[in-house]
Amino acid sequence: MVGAATLVAATLVLGACGGGSESGNPAGPGGVPEKLQRFYTQKLTFGPCQSYATTEADAKTFASDAYQCARLEVPLDYDKPAGRTAQIALLRVPVKGEPANRIGSLLVNPGGPGGPGMSHAAFIATKLGDHPVTQRFDLIGFDPRGVAASTPALDCFTDAEREADVMVNSINSGGKDYTEDETRRFYKNCAARSGGEDVLAHAGTRDVVRDMDVLRAVLGDAKLSFLGQSYGTRLGAIYAETFPQNVRALVLDGALDPTLGTTARRLVLFAGFQRAFNNMAAFCAKTPSCPLGTDPTAASAAFQQLVRPLVDQPITTAAGRKVTYTTAIEGVLTGLYSEAGWRAIILGITELKAGRGDTLLFLRDLLSQRRVDASYGNGQESLLAINCLDEERNTPEQETAMTREVFKVAPFLDTGRPVKARDFCEHWPAKPTVGYPYAQNIKGLPKTLVVSVTRDPATPHEGGISLAKTLGASLLTVEGEQHGVALTGGNACVNNIVADYLINLKVPAIDPSCAL
Repeated sequence: MVGAATLVAATLVLGACGGGSESGNPAGPGGVPEKLQRFYTQKLTFGPCQSYATTEADAKTFASDAYQCARLEVPLDYDKPAGRTAQIALLRVPVKGEPANRIGSLLVNPGGPGGPGMSHAAFIATKLGDHPVTQRFDLIGFDPRGVAASTPALDCFTDAEREADVMVNSINSGGKDYTEDETRRFYKNCAARSGGEDVLAHAGTRDVVRDMDVLRAVLGDAKLSFLGQSYGTRLGAIYAETFPQNVRALVLDGALDPTLGTTARRLVLFAGFQRAFNNMAAFCAKTPSCPLGTDPTAASAAFQQLVRPLVDQPITTAAGRKVTYTTAIEGVLTGLYSEAGWRAIILGITELKAGRGDTLLFLRDLLSQRRVDASYGNGQESLLAINCLDEERNTPEQETAMTREVFKVAPFLDTGRPVKARDFCEHWPAKPTVGYPYAQNIKGLPKTLVVSVTRDPATPHEGGISLAKTLGASLLTVEGEQHGVALTGGNACVNNIVADYLINLKVPAIDPSCAL
């Protein structure tokens, strides 16, 4: 999955801070062990944000004095709090209303895993402006451990390797298949470039939710208010499982189904992308010039004819960059996250038919956080490393079988070549830590709110229904085709319901609905 802010920003393209304040309070309820007290009682020193920027866009955004930034110290390994530490970068948008009416902090996460939360908080503040939520809460965006401005940062590939499309996944099987030696070297290089094997062993979700609880206490909140989108819904659900007594309010938008294991969930994910591709193709077919033809049922085959030759013969742009099979697939997937991206996909496929690939390359660059100097952010590398601890580990036979099933439910992705896939994480020494199902039978959890869009391509609506049932949450159903909407999509119906819940802890007696 991709962070909601990145996708909304892509859609918009297509269709610094106050100084010197401090905060810090003793931990709230939760029975904090004595060995962790120094982390829970630390003080944050907020200052300008410019030095936290990891992208050109961040450099512009973080120059504003509307934002304040700091670093939170946490144990790298919570079982060894006297050992190495990590520094969690965070951005605060101070409450706009009267201080006396301030409820507390609202932590936000855009998804991924690997999505940067600092820029997401700034994005939400810009989208909302003067809004009941910004009137009552400080918005807090944090880059999870290993991600973006947090340190040590996850780093598994050189920029040259990223530029050469060395980093791919098993849905490219036939286009690129890793050998066992390559997956072994992937782990060794990732450990060496990220600061050690202990960094990789503690990059997963269960460590991040413990960081969130430290942050909650240090910000002075007795209980957590949190908005998690996409993968952020896993963060919220596992926080609820781990610290139910510390939950004030959870808004979980674009849900991962907590009952599905890795293979079952990926099949649901890619079936969702096939539905989105079919819907895009039907929209395209209304125009005689559609590059996929005027018969939507033949669109996947038409697309395959255009992209499969790229496996052996990439297109070279006027700037000398290669448009590979991976480039084209990831460019299309980026546009499929929202109906607003369909026209860009159609333009990209039209160019591809004419032997050009600039638009698909542009879309792919958004997804991969490529900078103008051909360097890359670490979002995609973080996703890989975090998933190595979160997801179930597959043997080569299991990974190959799963990939074949993916191609059955999403034929537009089928390379048309023999499948011989390997799990990127097969040589990861640390075992996965999430476990499936998770967040089951939680005692003492207050009422929560799940938001789910009916035709979400990345986290299908069935996952939202499942998460709401698991948590006993109220379910806000949103009719539309988009990934992520709460406080980011500009929908008044959704935002009013979310605001009423966050501020007043009120959820409708009957599960509500909205439309995009």
